[in-house]
Amino acid sequence: MSDKPLRAPFPWFGGKSRAASLIWSRIGDVSNYVEPFAGSLAVLLARPHEPGTETVNDLDCYVANFWRAVAHAPDEVARWCDWPVNEADLHARHRWLIEVMPWHRERIMTDPDYFDAKIAGWWVWGICQWIGSGWCRDLHHKRPVIGTHAGRGVHAVGFNRDIFESLRCRLRSTRICSGDWTRVLGEGSIGISDGVVTGIVLDPPYDPALREPGLYREDIWDISRKVREWAVSHGHHRGLRIALCGYENEHYMPSDWESISWSSNAQKERIWFSPSCLKPNRHDDLPLFKETT
Repeated sequence: MSDKPLRAPFPWFGGKSRAASLIWSRIGDVSNYVEPFAGSLAVLLARPHEPGTETVNDLDCYVANFWRAVAHAPDEVARWCDWPVNEADLHARHRWLIEVMPWHRERIMTDPDYFDAKIAGWWVWGICQWIGSGWCRDLHHKRPVIGTHAGRGVHAVGFNRDIFESLRCRLRSTRICSGDWTRVLGEGSIGISDGVVTGIVLDPPYDPALREPGLYREDIWDISRKVREWAVSHGHHRGLRIALCGYENEHYMPSDWESISWSSNAQKERIWFSPSCLKPNRHDDLPLFKETT
């Protein structure tokens, strides 16, 4: 694997690129990997070893379509997103993407081979210049991001379109699903009955009471609680190495789960690791990470 991990060519709130090395140090080189809340795929793309069986999912049909399209037609996605920042085009394409959403979502959730490179290209083109939340969700106008910085994602100065081909190669064997998060956590997907070791990264939208509303196009009020309950009920399986992400005091986990602080922001980020996760030597941990009680 490359020493320089791939990254998604778009901004994503809550991405775990800075915590990826910590997560992989606890999960290890598992033969089966499941990520029910794909987003920018920051953890998967930072995997330091050759991938085995990998299954990712996202309820947002635009996110799932982007990754499917990149996996199958990277050049087409690159062609459709190759357009300058333009406010009129931003509003027009935003409206068009919302109008096609009903049938697009139906196709993406019922046909595992379906993808639309134009939708993927326009979606990533827009999200990289949209200010704040609401992209492909609300029919209101926002100005594009225009500042003295070098641009974001596909609009960054010097952006290399070859990243789409690199992502295609990386995702060649990754199974990309779109739907409810529990669909990829059945016994068959996580290998409970097969005796394999499975790494599961649970990074759901955080408790709405602890964050700004409207950060995600697909948001479920009590998703954080439901994910925690699933993690606790499956944490005793020796073949499952589970990482649960959240804010400090968001999840009250059993005492045999390890809690690691990995961010210094006002509401400290935490990752809780199930009992079967690896426990590297303390001196191997980066200074950014520290165990909490």
